[in-house]
Amino acid sequence: MSAFWLLVILMALALAGFIIGRSRAIASVSGEQRKLHSLPNYYGSNVAMLATVPALLVLVLWVVVQPMIIDASVSKEIPVELYEDSGQLGLIMSDVKRVANGLDLAVAQGTMSAEEAASVQTESTDLRARLGEVGVALGSEIHSSVLAAAQIMRVKIASGNLYRTIVILAIAAIGFAYGFMKTNGELRARNQVESGIRMLLIAAASIAILTTVGIVLSLIFNTLEFFRLYPAAEFFTLLEWAPSFSGRGGASALGMLPLLWGTLYISVVALLVAVPIGLFSAIYLAEYAGPKTRSFAKPLLEVLAGIPTIVYGLFALLTVGPLLLNVFGDDGLGWMQGQRSVMTAGLVMGIMLIPFVSSLSDDIINAVPQAMRDGSYGLGATQSETVRQVVLPAALPGIVGAVLLAASRAIGETMIVVMGAGAAARLDLNPFEAMTTVTAKIVSQLTGDSDFASPEALVAFALGMSLFLITLGLNVLALYIVRKYREQYE
Repeated sequence: MSAFWLLVILMALALAGFIIGRSRAIASVSGEQRKLHSLPNYYGSNVAMLATVPALLVLVLWVVVQPMIIDASVSKEIPVELYEDSGQLGLIMSDVKRVANGLDLAVAQGTMSAEEAASVQTESTDLRARLGEVGVALGSEIHSSVLAAAQIMRVKIASGNLYRTIVILAIAAIGFAYGFMKTNGELRARNQVESGIRMLLIAAASIAILTTVGIVLSLIFNTLEFFRLYPAAEFFTLLEWAPSFSGRGGASALGMLPLLWGTLYISVVALLVAVPIGLFSAIYLAEYAGPKTRSFAKPLLEVLAGIPTIVYGLFALLTVGPLLLNVFGDDGLGWMQGQRSVMTAGLVMGIMLIPFVSSLSDDIINAVPQAMRDGSYGLGATQSETVRQVVLPAALPGIVGAVLLAASRAIGETMIVVMGAGAAARLDLNPFEAMTTVTAKIVSQLTGDSDFASPEALVAFALGMSLFLITLGLNVLALYIVRKYREQYE
């Protein structure tokens, strides 16, 4: 039985448990609900929770762990002479999964019997044709070991799904029976349900922490693997970025400084556009605009945050780039050679960041107590003097945090850079030259037919780790500024 239908059964069991548990609680006190420790719904919720939550946890764990165990077991069936490293083994395992899925589809659609799928050989002339009929495209001949491994995988998956169904339904039935038997008027059902909800909230809060830990660990392990293959000193000091994949000639020069320079340069240009416009917009909306103007202008400004970055990239490529080229190109000042440049990407990225700065700054300025403004007016200050000397200093820590958040967003941007700044990794002060960023190179290094065990692919994780440390440093700086200059208001 598939995980989807198991989930449907568990939801139906939860509904039945709620109704039966509620009815049993009321019946245990002969209908006198005032004798119940908790409200009737708590008793039903308790039975539903016991019947579904443990089974759901096991189901989620099973869905995650089973493919890993099966892949590890089936990969041992692949002869070692067919692959040289883990990257090639991964490609072979992809073929195994496609063949296994194709055999399952062929059986499901009736084009092949279950016995034939289990015994078919690679010598069968119509094997590839049958797989093609169910939408499985294979780029090369099916090796006998691949077919054998696919057949083993089908058996293991079927067995795993059968055991999963038995275990999940057994756990659900035991939980349902236990909850039903324990239900009576003296049961502290509300306490149990609230404890379960508290555990659910703790688990939800832990997801963010565990996700961060998982991301960091994956980056660390792959970064260490990269530095075992490539000198760390060259990566952090080399002024050239020239990756060369195995078999294409030359040795790779993987220095991150040109990429880091492009990242910071484009981000600075973007912040020079976004911070003044966003901050001035926030001051106007918070201090000067009337209710009607604010209700119209603020949502209109925040629409910019909902535009996909690929649209911004097209805007940079088709509108901003040609416009800058007309002014600063050969027909103008002669500073710009092509449409893609730091200035093109920086200007468009700055437009994208305006709502990040303006919305956060507007909320922070509005959070400044009105009593401070009234006190300033009472001392004879004008509105502009109150904004400059009272409101903005009070809101400064929050505004700095908003700017640093926008900076983190700029550093992590990819599509605008790819389409607006180009792909050239260089150290140059000219903002009208094409450059690239760390994020753009991470994407390019992990796409294509690269060997994921090579330095040219693993370098993406080293770049990602470096970018993570940079954004972490920005967050630490923002926290330091907020704590140093924060004021407490009553």
